[in-house]
Amino acid sequence: MSDQRRRLAIRGIIFVVLVALLFFFSRYIPRPFSAFAPPGEDFDDFEGIYSSSDRLSKFLQSLGPYPPAVFVLLQVLQVIAAPFPGELTGVAGGYVYGETFGFLLSTIGLSLGSWVAFELASILGRPFVERFVKREVLEKFNFLTTKTGALICFVLFLFPGFPKDYLCYVLGLSRMKLGTFLFVSIVGRLPGTYLLTMQGATIRNEEYHAFLIFAVASVAILAVAFFYRNQIFDWIKHRHEQS
Repeated sequence: MSDQRRRLAIRGIIFVVLVALLFFFSRYIPRPFSAFAPPGEDFDDFEGIYSSSDRLSKFLQSLGPYPPAVFVLLQVLQVIAAPFPGELTGVAGGYVYGETFGFLLSTIGLSLGSWVAFELASILGRPFVERFVKREVLEKFNFLTTKTGALICFVLFLFPGFPKDYLCYVLGLSRMKLGTFLFVSIVGRLPGTYLLTMQGATIRNEEYHAFLIFAVASVAILAVAFFYRNQIFDWIKHRHEQS
């Protein structure tokens, strides 16, 4: 067995064990919020599940004692393949599970997904990454693969609206150590994850004034990040080269 296949096999075993633990402990987590119609609806449209918190709530209710584990896996998939907006799943997590468990489950899912993306890029290399990340994006952030700075990468994960899922693949091509990557990616994602979770939780609790405050704050932060994205990126790249 080649070193590449051995590394994949070991990482795969670790991932399967973690997923098994998720399903084992999920029965001890409170059931999803059920303010709508009872479960039993057919969900043949995968993307439709994410069209609203209503549909996601019904879908999770139909899974018996395992909704938390499935929600975490959906967050993992959101990072690896990005089939749907991460902002939507973050808000849905707060709506379905509330502030505490929504934040916890989203953080676990995003952390696992980030780890898997990083490992796949590290083991399989650039040709594999190009299946998920556009070549122009890789070229733009190629400077991170030649000389990685933990502080700069942390700022990128903290930066609202930045494609953090792509960043996991890019850093997998770098010489960054796994422990460093896990720290900067997990901690860097926390503020954004909490903000999205709180938006969903305030809708769940019918605290619409609080939801409006969180929504306006999120839009304002994203707007500033969007309008000054080029300047911020140039500053980050300059600081990275200096370090």
